[in-house]
Amino acid sequence: MCGIIGIIGQTPVNQAIYDGLTVLQHRGQDAAGIVTIDDENRFRLRKANGLVSDTFQQIHMLRLQGNSGIGHVRYPTAGSSSVSEAQPFYVNSPYGLTLVHNGNLTNSDELKQKLFTLARRHVNTNSDSEALLNILAYHLDQSEEINLQAADIFTAIKKTHADISGAYACVAMIIGFGMVAFRDPYGIRPLVLGKRVLDNGFVEYGFASESVALDTIGFEFVRDLKPGEAIYVDFSGNFYSEQCAASPDLCPCIFEYVYFARPDSCIDGVSVYAARVHMGERLGKKIAREWKDLDIDVVIPIPETSNDIALRIAHELGVPYRQGYVKNRYVGRTFIMPGQEQRKNSVRRKLNTISSEFKGKNVLLVDDSIVRGTTSEQIVEMARHAGAKKVYFASAAPEIRYPNVYGIDMPTADELIAYGRSVEQIAELIGVDRLIFQDLNDLTESVRQENPSIRHFDASVFTGEYITGDISKAYLDNIAFARNDKAKQDQSKDATNLEMHNER
Repeated sequence: MCGIIGIIGQTPVNQAIYDGLTVLQHRGQDAAGIVTIDDENRFRLRKANGLVSDTFQQIHMLRLQGNSGIGHVRYPTAGSSSVSEAQPFYVNSPYGLTLVHNGNLTNSDELKQKLFTLARRHVNTNSDSEALLNILAYHLDQSEEINLQAADIFTAIKKTHADISGAYACVAMIIGFGMVAFRDPYGIRPLVLGKRVLDNGFVEYGFASESVALDTIGFEFVRDLKPGEAIYVDFSGNFYSEQCAASPDLCPCIFEYVYFARPDSCIDGVSVYAARVHMGERLGKKIAREWKDLDIDVVIPIPETSNDIALRIAHELGVPYRQGYVKNRYVGRTFIMPGQEQRKNSVRRKLNTISSEFKGKNVLLVDDSIVRGTTSEQIVEMARHAGAKKVYFASAAPEIRYPNVYGIDMPTADELIAYGRSVEQIAELIGVDRLIFQDLNDLTESVRQENPSIRHFDASVFTGEYITGDISKAYLDNIAFARNDKAKQDQSKDATNLEMHNER
């Protein structure tokens, strides 16, 4: 998924970007990076593998001088876990350009070939974000004006839109000119705008993946960027915006509301918290309707994303809501982890049971979704070990049967437990007495209830219908080969060996 942030203004930004990234840490724990522009028009960059708190020590923060900067937290979907693929990326030509990207491009191989053929630009990593940066740099370089104007920047972004496919929310800085933020024509990945007025009247602007990052650093939320829109703010504080896509159509990723985004965020006019409450209401009604024969003693969420959903389900069913699992907050998200064994080992470190809430009871466990099923299976085992008499399971999302190509680590259908299986077969595999999934229509209506103007969502993991319309079976086969668990383990070994070699 990744999380991005950018601030342009008249006051030092290093601490604000750091604070914003810590709030976005849930979007990626693999690597973090910040780049600023100092008074001598030089990039100041720090990036490394690890959490934000591990990556930036006092010595690094002191070096990140400047009143404008961008930051990124990463979890890899394309490329490897090597620190060389951590963001921000930068290029020296034209002007000096740096960029952060959330999403995934679906034509990065073609882009790299085009860059080499037309522009003699070499992309040094497997990261699609580096290809995106170089495509933008190439189009900026085609401007006839040495002193870029807003129109020149928007023209370059229009050409970039025409070249690239997939999901992308980006923030970039151009030395000597300003900051530009833009979003893909479907608005698949989120990007919001905020502002802060200084005592002297100067307006500082901020961009972030989620509104909560702006809240934390004292910026007023202004609005979401529209799909296909670009916003340019120069270093004098002048603000420009323009629609740069030919046929924009808002189709946000519905998994943001199910799982990824924080509940205190607002994305595309939708309160994530409210959407999850609606999910619980609809799923609770479905359970009451279809499971009349079951005697449920208690509803227990799998923390933390499903807490609000489970509370509403308990209300609909008229049964107690209890916290039966205690979460260790210092273990990363398990389905993001790059290997089956690593995911298995992490679940026990991540959760522990309160046995008294399970012993002798028929429990309904509630989770936001079931992806590979590894985590769900172990959670059910823990419930039975804690003394549960019967274990039922409810998923706030429908069956995930198809890979995601827009920036979520669900690369191969064979690794998805629901692929080619019935609900009964899935229930048997994860070891529950009964299993129920949210209906897709109920899920989309739960989100749309907060913003009826959203006509479509990217729900490809449930339907197999990809909103960009350019995903072939050959493409899916290719990413399945390149990004399955074994490939990730091999890439991780290669990256580790390379970094050890570089340190010698």
